[in-house]
Amino acid sequence: MRSKSSKIEIFIPVLTIFSDNVSIVSAYLLSYYLRFNSRLSEVIPVTEGIPDIVAYLIFIFSTLPIWIIVFQSSKLYRLNRNVFAFDEFFVIIKCVTVSIIFSLGIIFFIRDFSFSRVVFIMIWAIAPFILMFNRYLILKLEKTFYNKNIGIKYAAIVGINENSGKIYDRFNKNLYAGIRVKGYFSRNNELLESEGKTYTRLGEYEDIPRQINNLGLHKMIICLPSNSHSDLPYLLKLCEGINIEFMMYPDYMEIITSKLKVEQVDGIPFMKIKSLPMNIWNRITKRLFDTFISLFILFITSPFFIALAAIVKFSSKGPVFYKQERVGIDGKKFMMYKFRSMRTDSEKDGPKFASPDDDRTTPIGKFLRKFSIDELPQFINVLRGEMSIVGPRPERQFFVDQLKDNINNYLERHRVKCGITGWAQVNGLRGSSTSLQERINYDIYYIENWSVAFDIKIIVKTIKEALFSKNAY
Repeated sequence: MRSKSSKIEIFIPVLTIFSDNVSIVSAYLLSYYLRFNSRLSEVIPVTEGIPDIVAYLIFIFSTLPIWIIVFQSSKLYRLNRNVFAFDEFFVIIKCVTVSIIFSLGIIFFIRDFSFSRVVFIMIWAIAPFILMFNRYLILKLEKTFYNKNIGIKYAAIVGINENSGKIYDRFNKNLYAGIRVKGYFSRNNELLESEGKTYTRLGEYEDIPRQINNLGLHKMIICLPSNSHSDLPYLLKLCEGINIEFMMYPDYMEIITSKLKVEQVDGIPFMKIKSLPMNIWNRITKRLFDTFISLFILFITSPFFIALAAIVKFSSKGPVFYKQERVGIDGKKFMMYKFRSMRTDSEKDGPKFASPDDDRTTPIGKFLRKFSIDELPQFINVLRGEMSIVGPRPERQFFVDQLKDNINNYLERHRVKCGITGWAQVNGLRGSSTSLQERINYDIYYIENWSVAFDIKIIVKTIKEALFSKNAY
């Protein structure tokens, strides 16, 4: 089992390096062709004649090592084990930029040949997309290997906490992560049980060294409860001298404390254990991003928007839009807009969450909710500054009052603007059948790790989730 895994560990990175070389050369040649042999040469005239392509080829192959070194420094040649190829896109743009800058530095010392600056600008624009496309194909190949049980890494869970069963199920259901859980180890014959499911117990902690060899394990996934973290040194000691990887799933407090920073104020050191999620420049950047994307979406969907409004109006009694008060940033309330997808008397018995096969939903409403089209008017809320495109989903005061005392850190989600979509939703955590606590944990992770790149990633994943999610209703 280990030998097959080792072959994949070598094959995929080597194939990726080869693919990157082909992509870079292709970007150079395509840029050269577009600059000197297309209509672009008429728009931007070539004043000194068409340069010899041989000189470009020599330059390309002499600078390829620079590109590969830059890519390697950003850890782009390890097994991805990502489930979403877009994760690498911004890293690739950064690496392409750095590689071109280094390459231009070499040109400074080449005095007897003049390289076109337009070509390098085009390489910078083209290369990321060619690299991303080829890497996407390799990622698909890697996941195909895993789905066929080729190159799988075998793991065992050590300890029982609230996340043990979730991790066990997640890896064994989704083999595209490249990890399969063989079972779990626990103390004192403690059993891992979750919703009637049975899990394979591999023994006590003392059995770990023997089972590593017997089962060909590659990884130990540590899921110790908070009061048993002192067991970790003992576990490491048990596996001393054994080639095994330890991965620890952090609980919420570990995630928070990992962000501790020491800040001096007038010479006095303070430990900052909680800070504002975004500084002023980040808030401005996010607002500009939201405004631009919202205007673009509303513009291109305006004919569809009008058609849907007419269908909603004439398919059932009631208004086109459903307006409802929601709680936003800092607990401020606002009216959120949606296309009406339920009967007007849907809450005559009081507020309640929507559910699968909800009999309150109108015929057209089922379609709207399935593909999240009913959320489209919320881009108006974004333009008004009441919401963001990405953020924790807004909730009604009725449910906020119910959940704030029962769900840990529930009110932390009000530290940023609520969103049309969020990190929890694109990870399948939507609908009444999913864990509210887990949803909040994902929201907090988003708040603490916000970036424009993160927002774009969530938006792209939202499109996929809207089309294929089984939790949408």
